[in-house]
Amino acid sequence: MNDNPRALKLADRIKVIVATMLDTRVKDPRLGFVTITDVRVSGDLQHATVFYTVFGTDEEREGTAAALHSATGMLRREVGRQTGVRLTPTLEFIADAVPENARVIEDLLSEARGRDAELARSKEGAAYAGEADPYRKPRDEEDEDLDDEDLDDDEGTAPGHERA
Repeated sequence: MNDNPRALKLADRIKVIVATMLDTRVKDPRLGFVTITDVRVSGDLQHATVFYTVFGTDEEREGTAAALHSATGMLRREVGRQTGVRLTPTLEFIADAVPENARVIEDLLSEARGRDAELARSKEGAAYAGEADPYRKPRDEEDEDLDDEDLDDDEGTAPGHERA
């Protein structure tokens, strides 16, 4: 994505112009319920990629793609007239894959929720195989005093003699 402020401003303007033109001036019967989702303009402002989505069947999507392809010249002419840029960018229409990707992600999330619920059901009657808390806990001071006496006896030091 180009972060040139002029390119971003032109992209927003092209998005509005194309959406308005598709709504008001393009009368192609193949044109379905189309939404312009994004426009990206190259850094030199010579090429604009217009992303769109179509609500409907695969045949309606193909018809809309053909209608957009045939209306590209008229849309480009109107973009040049309304923007006033020296060189009108070429328009390329690309079907946006965001809705399909969102649908796939939603399916994966629902599958994960189902697996989580199944795991929660299997854990309801389960018991620990060993202790409930298998981790070591810090020793108490009383236990440390007993261990020091044990060490003195193990090392063979005589009672009353301090270790250095």
